[in-house]
Amino acid sequence: MNAKRVVVTGAGGGIGAAMARRFAAGGAQVIVNDLDEAAASAVAAEIGGRAVPGDAGREADVARLVDTAWDELGGIDLFCANAGVLTGGGPETPDQAWLRDFQVNVMSHVYASRALLPRWLAAGRGHLLVTVSAAGLLTLLGSASYSVTKHASLAYAEWLRATYAHRGLKVQALCPQGVRTDMLLRDDGQSASSALLAEGALDAGEVADVVFDQVELDGFLILPHPEVADYAQRRAADPDRWLAGMNKIQRSFE
Repeated sequence: MNAKRVVVTGAGGGIGAAMARRFAAGGAQVIVNDLDEAAASAVAAEIGGRAVPGDAGREADVARLVDTAWDELGGIDLFCANAGVLTGGGPETPDQAWLRDFQVNVMSHVYASRALLPRWLAAGRGHLLVTVSAAGLLTLLGSASYSVTKHASLAYAEWLRATYAHRGLKVQALCPQGVRTDMLLRDDGQSASSALLAEGALDAGEVADVVFDQVELDGFLILPHPEVADYAQRRAADPDRWLAGMNKIQRSFE
């Protein structure tokens, strides 16, 4: 793998931890970031990496993470903006939860790019991987805030790629569907999407293997569940039919 200096946020468990392990196994020096200091330290110790705990949704913590990685590794070849949160519910979801979800699922990527872009653009190269979720291409029944913020994170990744590709910035969006992580387990049976996601769910390690292979390619979307591309095409081609199908799923759950 070309990326030898890697930072992964939200890497104390789930997809983030799996990516940290896979990149380390591929020969990269990995910095593990997570809000949970003990979890970050455990993963870092396991892979021979460095733990830098912090909140990906807080700009000061992200700036410190980037500065630490630059000081200790001499730069960052690949920054995996993976941290994310999910809150169930619709319009009744409290404002505090909406704001938290927006901070972590969207602003964390803005903060990362603010810290990284001046250095990457000066060098003429940089690689940002944003963990979006298939919800950013489609939707997630049962969670309005997750659906909205994941659409926003995909839009921001698209904007970065369209704006800076000619200046050496490579941006990719990871959009898995169901993955067997604590996030999916917490939602088990609680929404119209949970049963569908669980049926075809992948292990986090399987997702990390796909990422490891595809970060070497130039494609914008990384889709561990290839069928997501077909769903997105159907949604774009006939939004009314697609929405009717989603509502049918919702009605069957109710």
